[in-house]
Amino acid sequence: MVNYKDLGLVNTREMFAKAIDGGYAIPAFNFNNMEQLQAIIKACAETKSPVILQVSSGARKYANQTLLRYMAEGAVEYAKELGWEHPQICLHLDHGDTFELCKSCVDFGFSSVMIDGSSLPYEENIALTKKVVEYAHQFDVTVEAELGVLAGVEDDVVAEESHYTKPEEVIDFATRTGCDSLAISIGTSHGAYKFKPEQCTRDPKTGKLVPPPLAFDVLEEVEKKLPGFPIVLHGSSSVPQEYVDIINTHGGNLPDAVGIPEDQLRKAAKSAVCKINIDSDSRLAFTAAVRV
Repeated sequence: MVNYKDLGLVNTREMFAKAIDGGYAIPAFNFNNMEQLQAIIKACAETKSPVILQVSSGARKYANQTLLRYMAEGAVEYAKELGWEHPQICLHLDHGDTFELCKSCVDFGFSSVMIDGSSLPYEENIALTKKVVEYAHQFDVTVEAELGVLAGVEDDVVAEESHYTKPEEVIDFATRTGCDSLAISIGTSHGAYKFKPEQCTRDPKTGKLVPPPLAFDVLEEVEKKLPGFPIVLHGSSSVPQEYVDIINTHGGNLPDAVGIPEDQLRKAAKSAVCKINIDSDSRLAFTAAVRV
């Protein structure tokens, strides 16, 4: 058993409380290797900004959870070397789909885990989430749950259609599971293709797709039901068009790739949304730099 506090990591409880009070969101970056981790820590140390380092199930298989643990511990020391005296860094499992996976991450020094039972029937989602919460909370590890389904592809997480979170369910779900934060579905989706062309309009000047707005009415209803409760947005990469253009210019094939506009993310961050997940943007930046 490895305690994350011995690695210099923190859980999400305090950083989320501060984010909600301050009207901002914590970036949660997925990473797979040292180069990505270096970039994330450099940026956060420069701005003294709290950060969540996310590991998907696929990344865990690829990089090995023991190596990832030491990379996270190294990230804390690296941040201190860069002048960040008290770094606020969380190591989080993204889209854990079984109790055993979440338990393993808790045991190996993760400070936060997500149990994603959103594809299960409602009562089964509650039962699985509660089981993970009861285990994780013994070690002061925070737990993120999910209610509603996001479309798109991320590692082994695949869904053809999204299903918005039902606001009438959130009180019951949060109360019965004891989860610390809740990922909801309001129109974001995984991957670089967050919307189909028929869902968008097209800018007549640039020819670029303009995505539809997020379902802020659903978010507002969730906030009314759970005032001050930490809300998470998955599938929220903005898919910067400059990176898409570089990739396409140098042999890539990403026609009509489109993400969530930053102004909508900023609007969401002023609410109870205190964690915004970013994966595709990092991959696009990395790919664009390599292709150039």
